[in-house]
Amino acid sequence: MFSIKVSINVNGIDYIRNIDPSLRLIDFIRDELKLKGTKEGCSEGECGACTVILDGKAINSCLMLASSADGKKIITIEGLSMDEMNPIQEAFIEVGAVQCGYCTPGMILSAKALLDKNPKATEEEIKKALSGNLCRCTGYVKIIKAVLLAEEKLNRKCY
Repeated sequence: MFSIKVSINVNGIDYIRNIDPSLRLIDFIRDELKLKGTKEGCSEGECGACTVILDGKAINSCLMLASSADGKKIITIEGLSMDEMNPIQEAFIEVGAVQCGYCTPGMILSAKALLDKNPKATEEEIKKALSGNLCRCTGYVKIIKAVLLAEEKLNRKCY
């Protein structure tokens, strides 16, 4: 079997692996690294359950080959905060923006990517940033409220 060597930084740790060139990033994260917070919903880039942050941008890991992440930095939901809950996670809980939780990691990471770039995002900008993430349980009102609350928390703490 032909393999290629990659070096990918995931949650602050450098991983050097020989991988199959056809391995998708989501499979690298879930199967190689055993990080199960990144979910696979549609395998077509439509639902956002597989969202991770790649070099500061929210991306669908089901659509990207792991080899394309060579030399890149990735944040998964597990890497959002190592010691305590991130203010975005806190806000989702406080507002009740979770039910089954399947979409939640992707929603939170999409929100993080937005708020890292735009700490004073408007409701419309939040809606646009979350437009690639589907939720079948809660609807979006509480999710948007959670992101607005997270924004307030982050601006208070000056993260």
